[in-house]
Amino acid sequence: MKSRTLVRHGKEGMKNIGRNGWMSFASISAVTIMLLVVGVFLLLIMNMNHFMSSVEEDVEVRVYIDVTASDQEQEELEEELKQLENVDSVTYLSKDEGLDQLINSLGDNSEAFESLRDENPLNDAFILQATSPQLTENVAEQAQELPNIERVDFGEQVVEQLFNVTNILRIIGVVLVLGLMFTAMFLISNTIKLTIVARQKEIQIMKLVGAANGFIRWPFFIEGLLLGVAGSVIPIAVMTGGYHYLYDAYADRLSLNFAEMLPVFPLTLQVSLVLLGIGILVGIWGSITSVRKFLKV
Repeated sequence: MKSRTLVRHGKEGMKNIGRNGWMSFASISAVTIMLLVVGVFLLLIMNMNHFMSSVEEDVEVRVYIDVTASDQEQEELEEELKQLENVDSVTYLSKDEGLDQLINSLGDNSEAFESLRDENPLNDAFILQATSPQLTENVAEQAQELPNIERVDFGEQVVEQLFNVTNILRIIGVVLVLGLMFTAMFLISNTIKLTIVARQKEIQIMKLVGAANGFIRWPFFIEGLLLGVAGSVIPIAVMTGGYHYLYDAYADRLSLNFAEMLPVFPLTLQVSLVLLGIGILVGIWGSITSVRKFLKV
C-alpha cells in the first residue's frame, strides 16, 4: 500500500471518530471501563501469584533423626538424603536450634517453655527442600524409607490444602481476566457495528462505484485501532498511578506481615503493555468483524 493511501486512510479513520462523536465516546468508554477492571484484576492476580509462590517455596520436609543414631549414622543419613530424587538442599538442624525456633515462634508465650532448655525433648533433624513445592510429598515419602529416622513431617494436610487453594485462585483469576477480555471485545464490536450501520448507505455506494474491499475496510480498521488505544490510555494512567500510591503507602507494612508486594517496576510496565495490547486487539477485532458483513452489497 502506498504511503499516500495509508495517510488518507488514517485521516479518514480519525474523521470517522470525530464524525460519530457519541458513538466513538461510547466505544472508548466501553474499552476504558473493561480495561480498568482487567488492569485491577491483573495487578491483584500477579501479586497474589507472587505471594502464593513465596508461601510454596517455604514448604519443607523435616526429617527427625532417631535418638539412637550415632554420629557416623547421621553422616550416612545426610548423604543418602542428598542423593534422593527431587531434593534441592539438605540442611542440618540440631535439637537446640530447633528448640530456639520453637520458643521464638511462640512470642509472648515463650517464657513458659524456657524450662525445656534443661531437658530438650526434641530430636536433631534434617530440613529438606524439594526442587519444586509440588514434589514435597514425593520427597517425604522417599525419606521415610531410609534408616535411622524417627519420623518425617511436612504438614501433609496443610500442604495439600495450600496447593489446592493456590491452584483454585489462579484458575479463577485466569478465567475472570479472559472473561473480561471477551466482554470488552463484544462491547467494542457492537459499538463499532452501530457506527458502521449509520454509514451503511455510504459503504454500499462506495461498493457500487467500484471501491475495493480493502479500500473501504482500512479506515474502519484504523478507527478501531485508535478507539482501542484511546480506551487504554486512562486505565494505564489510573493503574500506574494507583499502584504506585498503594506501593508507597502499604509495601513496608505488608512486608512485615510476610505479604510482599511486587515492585512498581517492571510490574506496571508489563500490565500497561498488556492493557495497550488488549485495547488494540479489541479495537481491530471489533472493526474487522463489524465491517465484514457490510462489504456485501
